[in-house]
Amino acid sequence: MTKQTLSILRCSHAKGVGYVNFSATGKLLLSVGVEPEHTITVWRWQEGTKVTCKGGHAERIFVVEFRPDSDTQFVSVGIKHIKFWTLVGGSLVYKKGVIGSVEDGRMQTMLSVAFGASNLTFTGAINGDVYVWREHFLVRVVAKAHSGPVFTMYTTLRDGLIVTGGKERPTKEGGAVKLWDQEMKRCRAFQLETGQPVENVRSVCRGKGKILVGTKDGEIIEVGEKNAASNTMINGHTQGGIWGLATHPFKDVFISASDDGTIRIWDLADKKLLNKVSLGHPAKCTCYSPNGEMVSIGMENGEFIVLLVNSLSVWGKKRDRSIAIRDIRFSPDNRFLAVASVESAVDFYDLSLGPSLHRIGYCKDIAGAVIQIDFSADSKHVQVSTNTYTRQVHEVPSGKIVTEQTVLERITWATWTSILGDEVLGVWPRNAEKADVNCACVSLAGLNLVTGDDFGLIKLFDFPCSERFAKHKRYFGHSAHVTNIRFSCDDKFVISAGGSDCSLFVWKCQ
Repeated sequence: MTKQTLSILRCSHAKGVGYVNFSATGKLLLSVGVEPEHTITVWRWQEGTKVTCKGGHAERIFVVEFRPDSDTQFVSVGIKHIKFWTLVGGSLVYKKGVIGSVEDGRMQTMLSVAFGASNLTFTGAINGDVYVWREHFLVRVVAKAHSGPVFTMYTTLRDGLIVTGGKERPTKEGGAVKLWDQEMKRCRAFQLETGQPVENVRSVCRGKGKILVGTKDGEIIEVGEKNAASNTMINGHTQGGIWGLATHPFKDVFISASDDGTIRIWDLADKKLLNKVSLGHPAKCTCYSPNGEMVSIGMENGEFIVLLVNSLSVWGKKRDRSIAIRDIRFSPDNRFLAVASVESAVDFYDLSLGPSLHRIGYCKDIAGAVIQIDFSADSKHVQVSTNTYTRQVHEVPSGKIVTEQTVLERITWATWTSILGDEVLGVWPRNAEKADVNCACVSLAGLNLVTGDDFGLIKLFDFPCSERFAKHKRYFGHSAHVTNIRFSCDDKFVISAGGSDCSLFVWKCQ
């Protein structure tokens, strides 16, 4: 596998592509648009040419699948419909599914498709039933195949067995993944052992005695058919963007904080999840203490929490603000904790006074919501960046603003994550609105600067970057937008967090 692009199909799906599927031989490709007509297009993808297209249905189409032995027949399902399609010459014709007088049969919203011998088709319904069709006629209903929606189905050609995945609480008799015989009359349920109950499966695949399972929570789990053993291959954050990102001061470990209400600790070398903590509210920012013994988390509800790293137990928590905490930082001398909020404030807490977290000062006269803060190397100052594109320097812990140029020029910053200032002027592209660049981080060696923007791009600059429209290298991977970015403790890696894609990317620095 070369990972090179083989073909780019310029299509008329103006609002986006909802589903794609290859034909039995792999020569043809189906695509479904999300525009009101839900157009189905057939491609000869290797040649980059369109065979034909036709409006699929007035309501949304969820799945379109070729029959596993055909390049001309496929089935589409979606909101209150199922259609059986045939490619005839250069055009598409279809027959609607006929319910007839089958007991318990009524047209449901269909979410998934699988195929069997003798021209059988199986469709998974939103109410947990599976409908069995011969040609385009309904012949049987498998009632309550799952207790909730049947999101996914997969047919194995070798033996004709069918795997289904849906929404179902694990019990002795049932589970979110089931393996059925060729006619869907008998099944075996699998319990997915991940440390947390898995109730919502969105994708399944089967081969070589194993079932691959994708969950709503972003996990990919491998299940052995014989011993039913579960192996979690990939973990991830679930719904909502990832906002907080922090790297350990001297280990190849980093922590992420998300709208899903969890923080997760990751091993950079092994690319594995080490631990996670459920906080109960969306988390917006996080930071390790310089000695690596504590981690702090800022929450959407204005609360912040300090955890002990070894036990992940709560050392202290406080809520002095009513709206989101946007950034949080320990001072380099481990004494102070700075907490920045959308309320145009930065509060200072003296950690030497214990877990009561007594506020000893705060910054005044900040123009706009705070988006980034950095401490000076001597812990006496913080630089504050806001969403109104102003950058200010304040004394710690008094919060007094510093305007004397001679004082400002003598300050050495322990970290730099600000997108504002003469030192990072060159990161802003030509003709760009200021909202384009979301995050930045200077390497510990102080030689390089990475940024993340609204277009999903990671950019690498020399630092300082004081000339306009500075030269840089660009790296692709995220969808819009990149929310945060950090260098690892030894500058060997860069970690970036995505908002819309809920993903963490690790980049190797060479």
